[in-house]
Amino acid sequence: MQLRRLLSLAALAGAASVSLVAADKAPAPKANPYPLIMGPIRLWEGAAPGAKGETAKDVPTLTPYRPAAGTANGATMLVLPGGGYGSLAEHEGTGYAEFFAKHGVTAYVLKYRLGSNGYRHPIMLGDAARALRLVRAFAKRDGLDPARVGVIGSSAGGHLASTLATHFDAGQPGSADPVERESSRPDLAILCYAVISFGDFAHAGSRRNLLGDNPPADLVKHLSNELQVTKETPPTFLWHTIEDKAVPVENSLLFAAACQRAGVPFSLHVYEKGAHGLGLGRPERPAPPWAEQLLYWFKERKFTP
Repeated sequence: MQLRRLLSLAALAGAASVSLVAADKAPAPKANPYPLIMGPIRLWEGAAPGAKGETAKDVPTLTPYRPAAGTANGATMLVLPGGGYGSLAEHEGTGYAEFFAKHGVTAYVLKYRLGSNGYRHPIMLGDAARALRLVRAFAKRDGLDPARVGVIGSSAGGHLASTLATHFDAGQPGSADPVERESSRPDLAILCYAVISFGDFAHAGSRRNLLGDNPPADLVKHLSNELQVTKETPPTFLWHTIEDKAVPVENSLLFAAACQRAGVPFSLHVYEKGAHGLGLGRPERPAPPWAEQLLYWFKERKFTP
């Protein structure tokens, strides 16, 4: 590990020297106001449970982003990018993390293992649960609030976030690993055009990558998360568009209805226009104003000041 760290520092030093040489030809890039704390960080010191190897695709990691100095408000978000359990969309990972850091929320992007690399449930949930426990432990270490740790996921990442919100545990008090003593329950969940159901409104690719070609009916039901909501499910913010052709809006509607029945606080935002996978939007593909409404909801929930 020491050699790896030294090599990483050497690489950073090399990048810095290149920038200095080129400074007379181009303006120096602006400093990133939301720098990495460190990382990526392996979820487990050794091989991850169920790992098929030791290449990058077999090693789940967290990449942390911190707010500018003096602006952290004590809240933390675990970010689960989408990609159909076959890839990880950067704009739903790094893009969200930088947005949260800008608003004082410490963020961690999870690189979880994927169906396209031969992994199946429960590996992805195991990665997400371990990440949530780590993030909560980091909050205690860093003087942040361990009772204000949320999760956000988009598309298939939204399925993983909703799985974490409905299939958590309180931790193992007697574990020799202090991380495993932490709860994996998020204090709130944000589901962006999320895959929720594996029933009539399923996204077939996500289900196949997670469960394989012919999953048993009881497992399909177990991971149709609108059927798993209980009064212990954390408060949830959902947004979707009616125009979404990849993941039908019914996924969010079903989860919201389940929250209503269970008495779980929720905030549901359904927009008429917009394709699937918008994230925070880009000039050529604007997104609805969900992010501003999310910040309002954070204050309503007293998640941020």
